[in-house]
Amino acid sequence: MNDTDTPGTDGSVPTRELRVSDAERDYVVGLLQKATGKGLINLDDFSDRADSAYAARTRAELNTVLTDLPGLVHRESPPAGVSGTPAGTAAPDRRLELTAHYSSLTRNGRWHVPERLLVRNRYGSTKLDFTEARIDNPVVQLELDIKWGSVLIIIPTEAAADVDAITEIKYGSLEDKTRSTGTAGTPRIVLSGRVRGGSLTIRHPKRGWCL
Repeated sequence: MNDTDTPGTDGSVPTRELRVSDAERDYVVGLLQKATGKGLINLDDFSDRADSAYAARTRAELNTVLTDLPGLVHRESPPAGVSGTPAGTAAPDRRLELTAHYSSLTRNGRWHVPERLLVRNRYGSTKLDFTEARIDNPVVQLELDIKWGSVLIIIPTEAAADVDAITEIKYGSLEDKTRSTGTAGTPRIVLSGRVRGGSLTIRHPKRGWCL
């Protein structure tokens, strides 16, 4: 055990037991994404490790997901703008994580959409209706991690969806009824991630319907 693992004479907390922030968890998940891109881990392993990273409470727990990955470390102090915000700089929106298991996940009406969304659902349907939502950013990053469930995404008529970053559709289908990938539109919903065992449908609101 080194000095950082032992409480100081002043009662200070060992470094490995320090609590981690959402920004630090996001930073480590970013490292895991790099590891996936390099072929060090597969998508299933990435999903499991990302779940562990987001559940981590201390630095020791957070570092566990990186211990066997060469060249990837959680730095003691993440870069400026990650663990903290410089004076005079507006703090970025936090990522909104929506999770469901064996149940439906729905967001509609006047809900607030941050710059980044992560949606996880297992064995349940997902519906995200952006028609009346408050969207402050011109681009919304929407990451999907769906297993055995359908996904319906409804975007405003003036908006656009981009599905080029979807990495996997397995045992299911992708249908973009808006045909807006690569076209102009605001806001732009950029989808990424994977859908296994279910359909992904993107469309505009139906005329005359209140959704």
